[in-house]
Amino acid sequence: MSASHHSHSHTRASSQAHSAAYQAESKRVTLVSIAVNIGLSILQVLIGIWSRSQALVADGLHTLSDLLSDFLVLWASRKGAEAADAEHPYGHKRIETAATLFLGGALIAVGLVLLWRAAERLQSGQGFVRVHEMALWIALITLVAKELLYRYMIAAAKRLRSQLLAANAWHTRSDAAVSLVGTVGIAGNLLGFTFMDSLGAALVAFMIVRIGWQLGYQALSELIDTSLDAEDVEAIRQSLLQTPGVRGVHELRTRRMGDQALVDAHVLVDARITVSEGHYIAESARRRVLKGHDVLDVMVHIDPEDDSEARPSATLPSMVEVRQRVLAAVPVGLPAPERVVLHYLNGRVEAEVFLSASFSDSQPDGVQRLHEALEHLLKNDATFSRIQLVEVCEPKWCAP
Repeated sequence: MSASHHSHSHTRASSQAHSAAYQAESKRVTLVSIAVNIGLSILQVLIGIWSRSQALVADGLHTLSDLLSDFLVLWASRKGAEAADAEHPYGHKRIETAATLFLGGALIAVGLVLLWRAAERLQSGQGFVRVHEMALWIALITLVAKELLYRYMIAAAKRLRSQLLAANAWHTRSDAAVSLVGTVGIAGNLLGFTFMDSLGAALVAFMIVRIGWQLGYQALSELIDTSLDAEDVEAIRQSLLQTPGVRGVHELRTRRMGDQALVDAHVLVDARITVSEGHYIAESARRRVLKGHDVLDVMVHIDPEDDSEARPSATLPSMVEVRQRVLAAVPVGLPAPERVVLHYLNGRVEAEVFLSASFSDSQPDGVQRLHEALEHLLKNDATFSRIQLVEVCEPKWCAP
């Protein structure tokens, strides 16, 4: 098995292990949220009807809406953890991003509805009927339970770096704010200040709209491939620069993919190393970034020169044409060179013309004629910046 294949296999195994752990944690957190919301909604609706508290009943029905987002999180987390396939070569993690965008839109819609209803109540001046004190106690219990649930979920979201779990956590926080409105409204009702419910509802509705906008904007930014934070990008750049053989980094691009990121980078290496050495440097740089950062995959492009500002070699003749020019310069009667190696650098071509040692030994005059012919080519063809004759030993003469 090649080193490259082993590296990719190890990367896939690590990615699958990460996805499995992520999915299990996300599922556990969401199931806790579902259980709490079911219990609270049943308690709120039943006690709200018994105590004649419209605010508590409304809050209970609103809590039921959380179950939709909880089930959406479960589905999106499961789908997002699926392995890459032919139709989704980068995996399915952006299903979570799309679900986050949906939740952000749902929060905006809920906030606008609450804001509209609060405005209507403030305009009409209608308040609550007198409610039983039990409604206040249930409202307080609901408020504390939702706040504790929010703290539990947001801690898990930060630990997993999941926008979807964060969105659901903030949804829970918005519900706690709505519950606070109900609590204040019930307390105001018991104290005779019925306007407090509508005023608080308007303020909380505005907050819900703001949270929904922030979550939706973050998800949309990911869908349009917005870069990672400047600090994260610089950290990745330093990891690439610390790779042995890397002389510089340019065109470093990043984009989020669910809770991880994709990275593309051009690294500058010695222009005259072999293809295999350049590949080894690229793989080393890739492994360093994967090991040191929460990155799904890294694409490293090897460059012999920094072409981020300009590409001076882009207009040069093709390799086939350049080699034909070199071979055409070989004097009649002389054998063709063993091989011709080309270096496209700084807008011109450097050529290395390889001759066998046996030819050099048997036809010294021919070598001189070839040298003069190539000197003439170098002088008269602006494509070339340097042409060098290189002697290649034959296997029986090479040092072991």
